[in-house]
Amino acid sequence: MTRAAAPEPALDPAPPSDPDLAYLWHRLGLLEARVRWSVTARRATDPAPDDPYRGTYLTLEDVQRILAARREHWDSTPPHGAAPRPAGLAEVGRPPRLLDLAGCFGLTGLDVELLLVALAPDIDPRFERLYGYLNDDVTRRRATIGLALELCGEPVAGAGRARFAATAPLVAGGVLEVREPELPALSRPLRVTDRVVGHLLGDDRPDARLAGLVTLIEPAEPGERGERGEPAGPGGPGGAGPAGRVRPAGPAAEPVAGLVAGSVAGSVEPAAGAAGRIRAALDAGIAVLHLRETAGGARHAAVDALLGTGRGALLPDPAGLAELADPDAVLTALVREARLRGAGIVLGPLETLDPGSAGRARPLRELTRRAAGVPLLIYGGRPWDPQWTPQPPVTIAVPPPDADRLARLWHALLADAIGGPSAAAAMTGYRLSAEQVRGAASIAAQLARIDRRPVGPDDLRAGVRAWNGAGLERLARRITPAVGWDDLVLPELTRQQLREVVIRARHRDRVLGRWRMRPGGGRGRGVVALFAGESGTGKTMSAEVVAAELGLDLYVVDLSAVVDKYVGETEKNLERVFTEAAGVNGVLLFDEADAVFGRRSEVRDAHDRYANVESAYLLQRVESFDGIAVLTTNLRSNVDPAFTRRLDVVVDFPQPDAAERLALWDRCLGPDLPRAGDLDLAFCAERFELTGGSIRACAVSAAYLAADADRPVGMAEVIAAVHQEYRKLGRLLLDSEFGPWLASPA
Repeated sequence: MTRAAAPEPALDPAPPSDPDLAYLWHRLGLLEARVRWSVTARRATDPAPDDPYRGTYLTLEDVQRILAARREHWDSTPPHGAAPRPAGLAEVGRPPRLLDLAGCFGLTGLDVELLLVALAPDIDPRFERLYGYLNDDVTRRRATIGLALELCGEPVAGAGRARFAATAPLVAGGVLEVREPELPALSRPLRVTDRVVGHLLGDDRPDARLAGLVTLIEPAEPGERGERGEPAGPGGPGGAGPAGRVRPAGPAAEPVAGLVAGSVAGSVEPAAGAAGRIRAALDAGIAVLHLRETAGGARHAAVDALLGTGRGALLPDPAGLAELADPDAVLTALVREARLRGAGIVLGPLETLDPGSAGRARPLRELTRRAAGVPLLIYGGRPWDPQWTPQPPVTIAVPPPDADRLARLWHALLADAIGGPSAAAAMTGYRLSAEQVRGAASIAAQLARIDRRPVGPDDLRAGVRAWNGAGLERLARRITPAVGWDDLVLPELTRQQLREVVIRARHRDRVLGRWRMRPGGGRGRGVVALFAGESGTGKTMSAEVVAAELGLDLYVVDLSAVVDKYVGETEKNLERVFTEAAGVNGVLLFDEADAVFGRRSEVRDAHDRYANVESAYLLQRVESFDGIAVLTTNLRSNVDPAFTRRLDVVVDFPQPDAAERLALWDRCLGPDLPRAGDLDLAFCAERFELTGGSIRACAVSAAYLAADADRPVGMAEVIAAVHQEYRKLGRLLLDSEFGPWLASPA
């Protein structure tokens, strides 16, 4: 005879107060009843219950002791029909987590029962030992496929085995893992993934594999989700609006406060029409969308649309995904996280993912395949290639950010800045998305915090420059403007023409966008100006002044890196310049533009034909350009007339007159340079007809001569410098020009 074993104390003697856990305990109680019945049936047919070797695995006394330890609050009475909803869930108006998970992953009733069988050892250690007894192997303490089918009343050779296939919802969704594939199918153990176990127990921390790769955006006031992740009320769950809170996905994820959270989900939407259209597509059941953006804003519009429908948003790092050697596990975890949270996935920009290259399109293809039913919003500036995915998605165009909305955002962010409304008005000329506006304001605030002062316009301009990509700097030389209007010595007409360039750059969104003064034909919203005049008349400095007035950097195109002797390469290089410049808040300067914008000629040979093709390409590209470009030339007649028609402003730089030359001499010598008493700048301005560039060269040469002689700059040094400049320019040295200083050293 066997002696009765003392019962083990019941685990968790008090019933859980959480309705979700109460329902889970209820379903596990039903499973326990089936396990008891299976153990009893096994004992009744056991040919040798008193086998002395049976204790090597699990003794009968141990089985009796395990069976004696019941959870008193578990209801083991088989229900009639559907399992009743425990008290507490009806009040909150939602199903328990277990049934919500079944709906999100498309699980059948049999799938849920199989899931509970595999889940039980992770909840109650008693099931480990009972499963060991039923498996007739104490080392196999998890349910196998055969045992799970047996406990669910399914024949082991029936259709139920298909629920464990790789494409079945349980396995494909990352809910259940089938381990040890080398074993026979019925002997393979089952394991519920830790993330699903944690979710069913009320732990909503994201999967650790997503840490550093995914940013999670949740509604600002998360409410209770309705069935299948639908919003619980108007405006999203719990009445939450489009605003959200941002935190990285990871085991220790915490909300990020301040401008970081607002950079993605704020109250000012730059593309409200696009966000509304995205939301309408999601409400219509269209899960995969391609958001084609032209000037940013697609990411923000996508997140706003998801939050507006009561969903959260998961933003994976596309570059990080593309660099993974085996992205399958991460992609499974990402899609599973989205299903568990009822969230959408926002992926982009496509340019970073680079799906066109071999192998790098795999994450995109796999994600679209796995995320069936999960909102997947893919954004970028490039068109969709049908070869990337088996089924091309619906494309929604995201227009450039609305200037009025951005202006209100600048005003809101600059309420405490120096200048207030005037500073905000100056910032509205930048072409930024709402995310970039907030990012620029955040950088400006940090710069001001370093010096412990309020935010000023210079801080804001530095914040805007921080968003400029480095791609253009490989093809152009970046200049941070250090001159202003006071540094220019130009006729009033030329100054007015330069101010017109500034006016057009500041108000182009209103005139060309809202008022549609340049409709159709693929025309861009750029401003292209031609500065024409002899060398040294101030063209390049004027471009720098225009950039400084707009608060932008000046990018001087390096023609040596652009012009190529091979056919077609110059056009490719220029296309890269224009493409990079479109995404940069800067002024593009083509110095000595005759080299690329020259006049077309009659075709006499292949060289003429290809030269004309290059000019024709530039004619089209300049017209579709969205940035600010300045072309300079020493001879206006060298520029093709077709380019002239496409120019917005033509600024002529004449030779300076005597009064202007006097001002140039004075400014070029500067206030810090010591001057001798015999220095006669009026004589220099009257006699020497030089441009501003030549006067500057003379001033520098005179300063070097004075420094070498260790004395102030006098007429001797200036006349010697002028002699040197005349020789450099190839001009005659006329006695009449030098007057009483004729005997000065040459």
